Amino acid sequence: RQIENYLVKSYSITHELDIKMKSTAILATIAPLAAAFAPANRPMVRSYQMSALDAAKIEFIRGVEEKTVPDFKLTRARDGSSGTATFNFASPNVFDASIQGDITGMFLVDDEGEMTTNDVNARFVNGKPQSIESMIVMESPAEWDRFMRFMERYAEANDLGFTKAG
Repeated sequence: RQIENYLVKSYSITHELDIKMKSTAILATIAPLAAAFAPANRPMVRSYQMSALDAAKIEFIRGVEEKTVPDFKLTRARDGSSGTATFNFASPNVFDASIQGDITGMFLVDDEGEMTTNDVNARFVNGKPQSIESMIVMESPAEWDRFMRFMERYAEANDLGFTKAG
């Protein structure tokens, strides 16, 4: 009788372990597939063709180039794994009464495509818009490199220089 109880308990434990191992194997197989459908919190990058006459530009309303050149600040992790770019536009032309459309994000457009962020904030003084601050977060070295290529083109198009912080 004791041997029978031992065998039943042993079978239960073995059966339970077998189910756990199968469940773990199934989860290990499915997890990478589920990650493929998870939303990404990265700047969206689109590719499309531009003519040779088009330069790197920034837009807040699609198709309307922002003429104000922003002040911007770059930060990067010491290991290079991530970084941020914060743009500050003082009196941007997107606030002009003659421009129609909704500000739906900041779009950095060049011949490689488009980088997008929805992190766009307007600053108002006495009820009137004064500036726009926007931030792009780069979560990989590849995103950083892509952003820097855009900034090189943007600087060239707008006669800007780059000063590295000491």
